[in-house]
Amino acid sequence: MTFLRRGPAQADGQRRVRDRLLPKYVAFFVTVVCLALLCNDLFQLRFSIRDYTAMSIRIQQEQADAAATKIGQFVADIESQLGWVANLAWDDSKLDEWRFDLVRLLHQVPPITEFTKIDASGRERLRVSRVAPDVVNSLADLSNEAPFVGALSSKHYYGPVDFRVGSEPYMTLALAGLRHDAGVSVVAINLKFIRDVISRLNLGAGGRAYVVDANGRLIAHSDLTPVLSRADFSQLPHVRAALARRSTALPEDQTTTVDINDRPVLAANALIAPLGWRVFVETPVEEALAPLHAALWRTGFVLVAALILASLAGLLLARRMVVPIRALAAGAARIGSGDLSQRLALKSGDELEILGAQFNSMATQLQESYASLEGKVEERTRELELANLAKSRFIAVASHDLRQPLHALGLFVGQLRGHVATSAGRQLVERIDGAVVNMNELFASLLDISKLDAGVLVPDVTEFPAAHLLERMDATFAAPARAKGLSLRVVKSSLWVRSDIILLERILQNLVSNAVRFAADGGVVVGCRHRGGELRLDVCDSGPGIPTDRQRDVFGEFTQLVGQHQDQQRGLGLGLAIVERLCRLLGHRVELASTPGKGSRFSIFVPLAPRRAEIAPPLSLPQARPDSLDGKLVLVLDDDAMNLESLRGLLASWGCRVATAATFEQALARFVADEWGPDIIISDYHLANGATGYEVIARLRDRFGQSVPAFLMSGDTSPEALREARASGFQLLHKPVPPMKLRLMLNQLVRSPASVGAQS
Repeated sequence: MTFLRRGPAQADGQRRVRDRLLPKYVAFFVTVVCLALLCNDLFQLRFSIRDYTAMSIRIQQEQADAAATKIGQFVADIESQLGWVANLAWDDSKLDEWRFDLVRLLHQVPPITEFTKIDASGRERLRVSRVAPDVVNSLADLSNEAPFVGALSSKHYYGPVDFRVGSEPYMTLALAGLRHDAGVSVVAINLKFIRDVISRLNLGAGGRAYVVDANGRLIAHSDLTPVLSRADFSQLPHVRAALARRSTALPEDQTTTVDINDRPVLAANALIAPLGWRVFVETPVEEALAPLHAALWRTGFVLVAALILASLAGLLLARRMVVPIRALAAGAARIGSGDLSQRLALKSGDELEILGAQFNSMATQLQESYASLEGKVEERTRELELANLAKSRFIAVASHDLRQPLHALGLFVGQLRGHVATSAGRQLVERIDGAVVNMNELFASLLDISKLDAGVLVPDVTEFPAAHLLERMDATFAAPARAKGLSLRVVKSSLWVRSDIILLERILQNLVSNAVRFAADGGVVVGCRHRGGELRLDVCDSGPGIPTDRQRDVFGEFTQLVGQHQDQQRGLGLGLAIVERLCRLLGHRVELASTPGKGSRFSIFVPLAPRRAEIAPPLSLPQARPDSLDGKLVLVLDDDAMNLESLRGLLASWGCRVATAATFEQALARFVADEWGPDIIISDYHLANGATGYEVIARLRDRFGQSVPAFLMSGDTSPEALREARASGFQLLHKPVPPMKLRLMLNQLVRSPASVGAQS
């Protein structure tokens, strides 16, 4: 039996062989698989970025070429239709025939809005228009006008593009007849077709297309906003590069550039001959490479899965190796128990054959070592899975980026006020703030229409003196009226009315604002008259007046009457539409009486209320106290880094302590050592991972065990979002939020948290 008992040195040698076999085999297998996959993915990533970029540029170039061809063909078709008229010489005896031919021309070519025939001496003979009376033999001298001179010199004249009726582009086209006595035919062309062409391009969610002239001036854009704001596209790098080159292809360093909002984009362009215009097609780089990003996510998941599979395969192979080891251990145990007849004859040619000669103690040590090794591998595999899961969650949160630059800009301007010391700097800040305010006013009008259409506004009807409203009108519009040289007269009244004071004040503000805007001279009178059981609030102006056939139209959306006395700073044409909807909501009648050339009177009929002995002070927004926010801890929830940065800086400048977070978990982590939680919560409506602000606020209130004052901010003005916010019971401020409005809301929450409702 002594031949079965080996010495310690031999046992240690066998243990070292076993230790090299299993760990190295599993580690080598896993490492080879992961390195092969990783190298392959990196190699594919390098070429995929280049291929995706080239493919996107090629598709955009094809779209730009197609749009340029359609626009060029559009102008060529008009020239072709105009050619037969341009070659006819003027003859007074054939006036009726001329009119018939031109009416037929306008019918066949809808984009032509006006036709002018100029004889060979440069005298206007006939002008036919869709929107103005015909003019015959005015004999106006047009010989020095650009269309006449340009057409005679080169047979064709393409005039510059100008915008009429707000945003519709028009171009003047002149053709000279083949005979000298045929003179020149001039037409005004409505280029609305160009926007229709570029709007039909399939550019994805963030893609944009636009047309510029030879000087880089914007003619049409798939998004109407840059056209309305007269955005300057001539300074964009790729626009400058394209205008400086004769070919349509951009330099390689200009295909990836930035758009008007400084977003990285892929750009392509095409020349519209013979106009010299260019069609530009832009696609955000992030959107163009979205398929590649998705592929990277899939690759990451495949790599993790391969790592797990490789680990499992290594364990499986290790298990298969342990089976004969266990058999060897069982035989050795039987030998050690005294079964000397038992012989192990394992002929494997490796360490297993050596193990066949070991005694029972060695077999027991091998079993314990394997069990320990298996537990360590499983534990480390679980740790690796948890680490990869945490990494995936972090990347998902970090990549969720919804930029809302206008909101952040307003907050940055508000923060900038406290950092500018020079008068020139303060004047510049005021100008920037004025521009932001003008943009915010346009958004506010659109927001009001959305809220009214969604039916989320619930009137708070009370009884109050009409004098309060009249005093507010006098205080608000006295200075603007004086600035225009107008007189503003507000007639006081001691009567009381029953209505929603906030909504009724908004109605009067819109009416008085329009009156001051459209009155070129004279003045504006605001007063009231007792009519039965109602009080008629009147706003009278000395403006240009409104024709009878258009008086119903002015209450429609986006309606603007063009007149020579109209203020050049026109809005969107939503003011009276908002008035009409608010009156309908409150049950008040609205009437209009107007005489062209003399002025207009808008009247609102409001129910009278009994006069009270004690008159309450007029309702106004809560006034901010300079120190009411000092030291308050404000939690800001938003998944947009720029919004968080701008709001953090503004709140800090007001003396607040600020904590920011993008998710519920991050917010909770900020207060892990604070048993009281924040004083106020400000949350974006849409948060990361599909969460909503009111859901996260409710969860935080439950965790803190107190009803923390809170309100929501959002750029979503859809009716569904408005209804959900109203149902949640939280105040909703729509972005962009002016700094003063934000401060008033915070002060109101600090003083009276229960007063904040669900309306915005």
